[in-house]
Amino acid sequence: MSTTEATIQLLSPEGTIVRNAANEPYLPLIDQLSDQQLQDFHRHMVVIRRFDIEAGNLQRQGQLALWIPSLGQEGAQVGSAFGARDHDHIFPAYREHAVARIRGVDPMRIIEMLRGISHGGWDPAERGNFHLYTLVIGSQTLHATGYAMGLGLEGRIGTGDPNSDTAVMVYFGDGASSQGDVSEAMVFAASYQTPQVFFLQNNHWAISVPVERQSRTPLYLRGTGFGIPSFQIDGNDVLASYAVTRHSMDAARAGEGPRFIEALTYRMGAHTTSDDPTKYRENDELTYWSERDPVARYEAYLRARGADEAFFADVATEAEDLAADTRKRTLEIVDPPASKIFDHVYSDDHPLMREQKAWLERYEASFGGEA
Repeated sequence: MSTTEATIQLLSPEGTIVRNAANEPYLPLIDQLSDQQLQDFHRHMVVIRRFDIEAGNLQRQGQLALWIPSLGQEGAQVGSAFGARDHDHIFPAYREHAVARIRGVDPMRIIEMLRGISHGGWDPAERGNFHLYTLVIGSQTLHATGYAMGLGLEGRIGTGDPNSDTAVMVYFGDGASSQGDVSEAMVFAASYQTPQVFFLQNNHWAISVPVERQSRTPLYLRGTGFGIPSFQIDGNDVLASYAVTRHSMDAARAGEGPRFIEALTYRMGAHTTSDDPTKYRENDELTYWSERDPVARYEAYLRARGADEAFFADVATEAEDLAADTRKRTLEIVDPPASKIFDHVYSDDHPLMREQKAWLERYEASFGGEA
């Protein structure tokens, strides 16, 4: 699925700004960005891509139970993450590694989760209001909508105070958009006019099912069907992702109700490391999207603006440093005691957890200390 006339694209595949009437509401947001901010977009895309590749390698070497690649979706994630305000709440699916890092999550917490040694890995209140990964497809849209309903009921929207008005953004994929939970979330969001943005990363494949089989119409029209203003953007254009998200989050925060963004992007790698995309994808499709790589496109834009080789070298060094640090720390991980599985299941002490933990201790002791 390529871009259409309805697709908002601020940066062409060649890396040049697209100025037209449809882009007028968004271009001022780009013009306001400093060189440092623009370079930060590139830095995060490159660094998280290198981390992502290293994590995949670690899984292949037996260090992780599973890895969920985000290769190719960096533009959609980095742009939208910067489109939110610091005090907004983010509800991810399970592939939003770039968003997690931008919001202050140590990438090792993701590694630990997919190694199977933590329940989730971070406290959202201490990590930029970035909530936990959700592996139950689409359920996070209900969590986000419930939280956004609470913000509305508490009067934390539409006051005009940027320090108190708060919005919510939830990430999900094209496959999740076919789940009933997502439809239910949009019903409540539209009914309660919640301060939230539904951010759909359409990477064109729900594991091995192509998006064309799931929907005969563009997915952003699903939001429109619920009465939610909806937009389709070029998800490999980090500037469009940023500007449309910032515009939509500001509207939601001001009390104008929910928004729906479909970001057209592409999953360059496998769905997870348990998947083999060569069984169902054609090479021509991969070639088409490789030519629209979000990182290469944005690098061309920055070079045209005058970014020098020292900047790109510094970014490359940071990326390699993170990869090396990730490998070192992963190899140093010591498996926690089995009893940890009972910790933090509930916020307070719980009799059922005490009972189960005691049973496990008795069971282990029954072996008399033998391995």
